[in-house]
Amino acid sequence: MNWKEEYKPLLWIGGFFMLAYFMPVQNAEFKEALFSAFELTKWYAQEHVLLCLIPAFFIAGVIAVFVSQSAVIKYFGAGTKKWISYLVASISGTILAVCSCTILPLFSGIHKRGAGLGPAITFLYSGPAINILAIILTARILGFELGIARVVGAVFFSIVIGGLMAFIYRKEEGAKAALQMAMPQEEEVRPIWQTAFHFFVMVLILVFVNWGSPNEDQGFWAFLYHQKWVITAIFGLFFSGSLIFILKLNKWWVGSVVVLVLVSAMIWPAHPLIPFVVGVVGLSVVLSFSRGEGEEWMNESWGFAKQIMPLLAVGVLVAGFLLGTQDGGRGIIPNEWIASLVGGNSLFSNFFASIVGAFMYFATLTEVPILKGLMNAGMGKGPALALLLAGPALSLPNMLVIRGVIGTQKTMVYVTLVVIMATLSGIIYGSMF
Repeated sequence: MNWKEEYKPLLWIGGFFMLAYFMPVQNAEFKEALFSAFELTKWYAQEHVLLCLIPAFFIAGVIAVFVSQSAVIKYFGAGTKKWISYLVASISGTILAVCSCTILPLFSGIHKRGAGLGPAITFLYSGPAINILAIILTARILGFELGIARVVGAVFFSIVIGGLMAFIYRKEEGAKAALQMAMPQEEEVRPIWQTAFHFFVMVLILVFVNWGSPNEDQGFWAFLYHQKWVITAIFGLFFSGSLIFILKLNKWWVGSVVVLVLVSAMIWPAHPLIPFVVGVVGLSVVLSFSRGEGEEWMNESWGFAKQIMPLLAVGVLVAGFLLGTQDGGRGIIPNEWIASLVGGNSLFSNFFASIVGAFMYFATLTEVPILKGLMNAGMGKGPALALLLAGPALSLPNMLVIRGVIGTQKTMVYVTLVVIMATLSGIIYGSMF
């Protein structure tokens, strides 16, 4: 027997045995942390898998199949002019307004199609960090200065971190650029406006099904929230038309799915998630039985789901066990410890806030009320900004998936850059205010 090849399974088995043998199952804190892990996982499944991740998988599949590699390389490629690629990457991320996990399939899609490392990382950071709704909410609840600091820091971060990643791996990126220059140009299967229409209709559906409730019941934002499913239904009709007239899928199959969605909406008018699920299942069936681009789209979307979902599930479980849930459930690390360690504006408090933010999972918009509670418990303004800049863009589930896309080393460098820059920003802001 070659023990050099067998030592890894031996260590895994031995480690699991030791964990099981010494597991403190009678300890009350351990039981509560374990409950929090499953509670957070249940919450994540209910609130984010159907409405966030599944649409994101389909959008990533669109990028992989319908967006030509030459189009991605034109705007995000390693050889593209820097000001163009980083500007497009930061703006593209901004319009999505998604969380750190929902951005992952889209990041994986553009990276797979040949995007340069720098622009891809800028896109990865900007999606969850430069969230217009979250920035408005931050300014209203946590103060105007913190809202402005967040938007300035996030825009600056997305471009600088992407640029630093490209600089650190410049030799690799240079080789990629040379290879891309030598590649023959792909011909577009259809006019670019048709692909763009199909893509942005899906993005708008993703945005509106996840539209969060504002603090007030009146005004424009409240109107959009109360009408979000009506708006989603309108974009759903545009999407159905795109499937028929742009992608040329079978009109009878697509029409049948539309009828099923409308019937389910009339039967369960108080449960809009049901017709949404009917639509997702119907789309999956139509694409699975299609040929050509439809079948490829389904295969790519399923490939992203297989790659990302298991890692997210493990990451959410671990994050819940360590840090608890967003509604007060306690993890194995007591909340009081965290609150006591982020007071003032010391280097340690800002660094610790960055680390906690990097590993904790924040859904879109939920970081603001959580941070409000921490600030009421004594958290300093500097650490608050550090957590805002590191938290929404990173999480433990997010890191596990990024590692699967760009490798362990690049992931560690990316996480380190985010933590360092968030820490420095917190110190500077805390000393000013």
